[in-house]
Amino acid sequence: MPIDTTALLRPRDRDALRTELRKIAATGIVPVVFGGEVLERTLHLHEFVGNLTNGLRGLAVRESSGLGGRVVERKNPIVVNDYRLDHTITHHYDGPVLAEGIRSVLAVPVVVQGRSRAVMYAAVRDRSPLGDRLADVMTRAGRRLAGEIAIRDEVDRRVQLLDAATAEHTAHPGADAEEIRDVHAELRSIAQTVHDPELQERLRALSGRLAAVASPAAATTPAPPAVTLSPREVDVLSHAALGCTNADIAERLSVKPETVKSYLRSAMSKLDAHSRREAVVSARRLGLLP
Repeated sequence: MPIDTTALLRPRDRDALRTELRKIAATGIVPVVFGGEVLERTLHLHEFVGNLTNGLRGLAVRESSGLGGRVVERKNPIVVNDYRLDHTITHHYDGPVLAEGIRSVLAVPVVVQGRSRAVMYAAVRDRSPLGDRLADVMTRAGRRLAGEIAIRDEVDRRVQLLDAATAEHTAHPGADAEEIRDVHAELRSIAQTVHDPELQERLRALSGRLAAVASPAAATTPAPPAVTLSPREVDVLSHAALGCTNADIAERLSVKPETVKSYLRSAMSKLDAHSRREAVVSARRLGLLP
C-alpha cells in the first residue's frame, strides 16, 4: 500500500514569510512591513503589517516592474529614499504605493538556488534614511526564510524519491531496500534542521509511514509488547541501520558522539538488545525502521 503523501503536504511558504515579517515589525524600526511570494516570475503581495489601506493587497508585480519587480530581477536588496521622485524604478504602481503614504522603502529578495522566491519590504511614510540596523534585520530575515524554503524544497525532492522507492518496493517486495532505508534516515536528519514544528512533525510522520510500508512483517505477525522509542532514538537507529559509526551519526544529526552513545544505550535497553545490530533488527520487526 503506497504512502498517502497528500496528508503530508508541504506547509505554505507564505506562513513562514508571515512569521519573518512579524519578527521585523516587532523590532519597531519601521511602521510598515509587507511582502509576498514570487510565482512564475511575478511577485504577489499578500502579507502586511502596519498598512493603512488595502490598495497594495493582492497586487501582482511583474518582474522588472516597480521596486519589487526590479528586486526579483536583480536578486539584490534595493533601497529607495524617496519613492515618489526615484528615477531608478518604473512607476507602474504609484497609485497604491502613494495612497499608503510610503516614501522611503527597502526591498529584500529571498533567493533560493539562484531564484527569487519572495520579497520583503520595510517602509516609512516620510523621507528619512532607513539605516544599517534595518538592513541587517531584513538581511538576516531573508537568509532565514531562504534557508527554510531550501529545506522544504529538499523535503519535496526526497518525498518524490520516496514515492518512487515505495512504489517499486510494493511491486517487488525487497527491492531497493537500501534506498528506502537511506531516504528514511535522511528524512530524520532533515527534520533536525527544520525550525517549523509542524514541518518537523510531518517529516517524522512521513518517515514512520515509510518504515511501516517497508516492514510488512510488523503488520502480518503478532505484535510483541509495545515499545516506544523517542524521535531521537529512532534518528540514531535509522543511521546505525545504514552502518554509520557513532562519529558519522553525530555529524549527520549535529550532536556529540557521547549523545549518540546515550541514545543508543537507551534504545537498546528498551528493545532488550545487546548490540546495535540486535537493536536495529528488533526495531525493524516492530515496524519502527524500514
